[in-house]
Amino acid sequence: QVQLVESGGGLVQAGGSLRLSCAASGRTQNNYNMAWFRQAPGKDREFVAGISSGGGRSRYADSVKGRFTISRDGANTVYLQMNNLKPEDTAVYYCAASAFGLTTTLNYDFWGQGTQVTVSS
Repeated sequence: QVQLVESGGGLVQAGGSLRLSCAASGRTQNNYNMAWFRQAPGKDREFVAGISSGGGRSRYADSVKGRFTISRDGANTVYLQMNNLKPEDTAVYYCAASAFGLTTTLNYDFWGQGTQVTVSS
């Protein structure tokens, strides 16, 4: 059983930065692809960024390319560095893990409970 807990969200002004962390527990090997999703008020959950199990491959939504960076620290922690934040980045950000591939869909095996990111103009 894998448990994911996000942290690092908060309130920031446009142009500012935040770093989200996802702490994973219950895993015995580093074989999960990890991703960040977000869900804005009244909208569907959408893919933000993903990283392969070994950390060698990353994917980003077009809306965050050049601003966000996903990284991982072994099998235990995944980060999302968010720079030059925009009001449209406001959402609840969720960490997700998949054993079967790095995908932009919601086809992940485990999910955290989310952390709120609010960007003011």
